[in-house]
Amino acid sequence: MSVSTVAVDASICSPLPVLGRDVTVPLVTGGTIAYAALDYAASAPALQRVWDDVAAYAPYYGSVHRGAGYLSQFSTDLFEKARRTVAEFLGCRADDQVVFTRSTTDSLNLLARVVPADCRVFVFETEHHAALLPWQDDRVTYLDAPRSPRQAVETLERALAGRDPYGPALVCVTGASNVTGELWPVRELAAAAHAHGARIVLDAAQLAPHHPVSLTDLDVDWVAFSGHKLYAPFGAGVLAGRADWLREAEPYLAGGGASRRVARRADGRVEVEWHESAARHEAGSPNVIGAYAVASACTALTEAGWDALVTREQYLIDRVRSGLAEIPQVRVLSLFGDDAPRVGVLSFVVDGWNSSHFAAALSAEYGIGVRDGLFCAHPLLRTLLGTAPQTPAECGAPSLNAIRASFGAGTPDEHVDRFVTAVRRLVTEGAKWTYRTEEGRCVPVA
Repeated sequence: MSVSTVAVDASICSPLPVLGRDVTVPLVTGGTIAYAALDYAASAPALQRVWDDVAAYAPYYGSVHRGAGYLSQFSTDLFEKARRTVAEFLGCRADDQVVFTRSTTDSLNLLARVVPADCRVFVFETEHHAALLPWQDDRVTYLDAPRSPRQAVETLERALAGRDPYGPALVCVTGASNVTGELWPVRELAAAAHAHGARIVLDAAQLAPHHPVSLTDLDVDWVAFSGHKLYAPFGAGVLAGRADWLREAEPYLAGGGASRRVARRADGRVEVEWHESAARHEAGSPNVIGAYAVASACTALTEAGWDALVTREQYLIDRVRSGLAEIPQVRVLSLFGDDAPRVGVLSFVVDGWNSSHFAAALSAEYGIGVRDGLFCAHPLLRTLLGTAPQTPAECGAPSLNAIRASFGAGTPDEHVDRFVTAVRRLVTEGAKWTYRTEEGRCVPVA
């Protein structure tokens, strides 16, 4: 089926307004074109609604939790309301905590810091490095890449059945792959974890921008995600979930805001009483604008309606995949198979092409921004490509790295159509421009 013949469902919602939708970029072949941002999996453009909310608040910005003045009190109230908004967005339970962090990476490193010393950790090798790398000691069991959702559950069950049943255990899983976009069986994995007395944390960095995420419905113990993938700028993230390990551990950062009382002892040392609330792990001046932006994005997505957003994204996914399927030289990467449900993230390789060269040509000649390489998921790419990831090759030399296109609530039809057309033309006609290697990347020759 060609892109032009994919039927348009009249019930599909329009793209949500995002920043950058009117930005034009120069083409090496001459002229300019509206930029097609297809790298949502790295950082999604900010929703216009979020930017407007932040701009309206900016004149009232003040220190949080530390001032008696009006702006400080106003900002503190805004910050704590943002926490409640995020808790509602994530379906948090009454006794869950919402901790504001810098990112998913920061959230998972925080959780890694607070797990009990004798806790066993189980993580699939398919995880993004943010979820794969925080657990670096002999307590960690790395699980082989499954080739189906059922195999994922069976692999986890076998691993948990073989552990010491009396110590604590934690399972770390993704909700949607940042490489293939495939949805993982989170609810089933959570059931398997709990059946064996383990807890589970969900890396929702790629899931939360595309599907509703509820700790209650999925029955996970924690969830982590990043604002910059949820259409919110300013470098804020979230770790939400069970409070007990968070309360019992030493603070992730020591400093002001995390401490309830500090006093000198008779021996001259300092005695500290730490907060038991989320503030325990939010030392320093918090990123109130970032937290507010995340909450604004949560509200905007909820009000837009998940049914409509998911329906539109599936329409775009089908449109892209049907177009790429007509190009024999293109191989879309998948763990679970072509029929696996997925979000708007897909990676592919092109026969005879260097991935950096291909991505550079998409940008320079067609105004399309994608990502190429290994996507901070090296073990997964090794499995998908059937070989060890290669170091960047010179422009024009084929390489077994991948190209990733990703999109979401702000993507118009024209961007995905232009992408499919550009891929077809590059494969059949080649690049129109000359490229050279500069610091490991292909760039157009000036």
